[in-house]
Amino acid sequence: MTSIRAGQLNRRILIQARSASQDTYGAQQLTWADLTTVWADIQPLTGRELQSAQRVASEVSHQIIVRYQAIFADTRVVAGYRALYKGRVFNLHASLIEEEKNAVVTLLASEGLGDV
Repeated sequence: MTSIRAGQLNRRILIQARSASQDTYGAQQLTWADLTTVWADIQPLTGRELQSAQRVASEVSHQIIVRYQAIFADTRVVAGYRALYKGRVFNLHASLIEEEKNAVVTLLASEGLGDV
């Protein structure tokens, strides 16, 4: 799936990165910083897709398809991101750049709490 059909990316999601800040007493506190907002397609994984995805990252339940951006290039960095969509939190585990053409990125994610 190198090309994306018009209308396929029909959900607007917010990508956030974990960051550390200090509270008024100097204690370090983890917060989430907004990185970007992108159009995406969120699909639950079933059957064989789920089994394959869990070999890459444990507890993967969804794949999120977005257009390529440089922030998705390093899968280790992406593992510290989360995506927000209409009150739902998706913890990102990995990014797969399809055919290394820098056109489409598949993000492997699990739905749940975002502070883990």
